[in-house]
Amino acid sequence: MLAAFTFNTAENLPIGLLELISGSLRVSASAVGLLVTGYGVTVALASLPLVHVTRAVPRRHVLTGLLAALVVSSLIAALAPSYWLLLVARLLTALAQALFWAVMGPVAVGLFAPEVRGRVVGALSVAGSLALVLGVPAGTWLGRQSDWQVPVAMPAALGVVSLVTIVVLLPASRPEEEPAAYATSPDVRRFGTVLTAGTLSATGAFTGYTYIVKFLGGVSGFSPSTVSVLLVVFGVACLVGVSITGALLDRFPQPALPTAVATQAVGMLGLYAAGTHPVAAVMFLALMGGALGPVFMVTQNEMLHCAPGRTDIALAANSGAYNAGIAAGAAIGALVLPLADVRGVFLAGGLLTVGACAVLLGGRLLPASPFQRSRGQFSVDDLR
Repeated sequence: MLAAFTFNTAENLPIGLLELISGSLRVSASAVGLLVTGYGVTVALASLPLVHVTRAVPRRHVLTGLLAALVVSSLIAALAPSYWLLLVARLLTALAQALFWAVMGPVAVGLFAPEVRGRVVGALSVAGSLALVLGVPAGTWLGRQSDWQVPVAMPAALGVVSLVTIVVLLPASRPEEEPAAYATSPDVRRFGTVLTAGTLSATGAFTGYTYIVKFLGGVSGFSPSTVSVLLVVFGVACLVGVSITGALLDRFPQPALPTAVATQAVGMLGLYAAGTHPVAAVMFLALMGGALGPVFMVTQNEMLHCAPGRTDIALAANSGAYNAGIAAGAAIGALVLPLADVRGVFLAGGLLTVGACAVLLGGRLLPASPFQRSRGQFSVDDLR
């Protein structure tokens, strides 16, 4: 959980430190923004290749190496005298995170009985969500009290704590022998449905969320100070959504993903339709925030159940597809914005999310994949 919190905080810190980094390194704000965009694109492209390369390495060794990379890259970033060295350090952190999210899930849930694994995924997701609610705001405040280098170096300290804990306590075993190395109910069709729906949902969400500040100020009429508060409300709603979904995931695994995606669609289309009314805007903003975190969390949990091969490969595919959706959403929003203003951006995002709902519904109506078998009938040889 601490490692998940640290990686997510490191990823998003430049958002809160944008002006400080821009002024210190004498680069434009858009160049600093590329520190986040480039990070996401790197995660999207590197997840699957890195998992494939390390597929035979014991996971304790992999996690130790990833956390060591986080520590080193954070220190390099904090000491970087130029923008380009800072960018290189950020990309190193992104490479570590690309593999971390794929490896972390199977290792963590494998330490627990199958009937409580949904709560484990929920706990990890809560830790990741806390990065936006606590980690980035705290780093932003610390940067304003000192300089941007101080909060950028903080992930190194947190990474050391996680690294030592894993080295001392995590058992070492061959990846294919770990309890959660393979899914409980492998299903090729379900895997494709979840992957497609998750990617569409991410694309829809970030088509709108990328321009949420512009929407709240220009359409809903909130002042800049109020918009800052509403962004915190959005983050808290995300954390609450993840916490509630994680607590119920083991009891209600089937409706979790359709519910989260449908809630996101209602939130985005509600902002489009009624966002000019401040009260309605806050309500639908909270709905959107309450769904955004759970969608990714539930797709990760689904991968542990329906992956047709190794779960780490499936999780890497899911993480890569989700990050590709984020990048695609930002690009679609940029194309729609000059054509249909910022309200049109949320309409486009909402319709893409409705498309994700349609994919899930279609997956329910289709018969089960012939690949799907009960746990007792399924073997590793089938996967090979």
